[in-house]
Amino acid sequence: MSTKAEKTKQFIIEKTASLFNTKGYISTSLSDITEATGLTKGSIYGNFENKDEVALEVYKYNSGLLGKSMSRSLGEEFPTTIDKLYAFVNFYRKSWPFVFETGGCPLMNAATEADDTFPKLKKQVTESFEGWIKNITKVIIKGQKDGEIHENVNAEEFGSLFIMLVEGGILLSKTTGDEKYLNLALDRILLIIDKELKLLPS
Repeated sequence: MSTKAEKTKQFIIEKTASLFNTKGYISTSLSDITEATGLTKGSIYGNFENKDEVALEVYKYNSGLLGKSMSRSLGEEFPTTIDKLYAFVNFYRKSWPFVFETGGCPLMNAATEADDTFPKLKKQVTESFEGWIKNITKVIIKGQKDGEIHENVNAEEFGSLFIMLVEGGILLSKTTGDEKYLNLALDRILLIIDKELKLLPS
């Protein structure tokens, strides 16, 4: 059972998740946090060492939510590797309105801020991207073993390429307010799956 302190920490994280993602992990101030939560500065500092610690925990929470949703699209629910990769594309196509409303992709948002002024955040973002690439790479490797995907393709290169296309599409769509750029990126991934990865029956 959660202690009162743990519940308060979770309350702060959940109440400020959208705020940090929209305003920025560095730009969000302590006053913004107290306004969003209705708590005093003393209460915030009673649960977190400083604002940076709140930002880090919120980033972990935001990226964790997105990661869980994405992992479901690569999970057992979809029987074949190709189905999993299609579901990955569909996940982004369907979740675009929600991602847009909550300030965009937390990984991309944090990545644009996470320079040497906030090395701990930079490290977390790096681990998130590496984890996502690894998940897609594993799915492609499984597809190669199962005879669904060409055995001579470099799984990690395609895993990286898919994340680059998605994140670039989200960046342009968020900046312009037009989802066509994300859809263009997702259509390109589908084309790559069908033309470069999928092993057609002989």
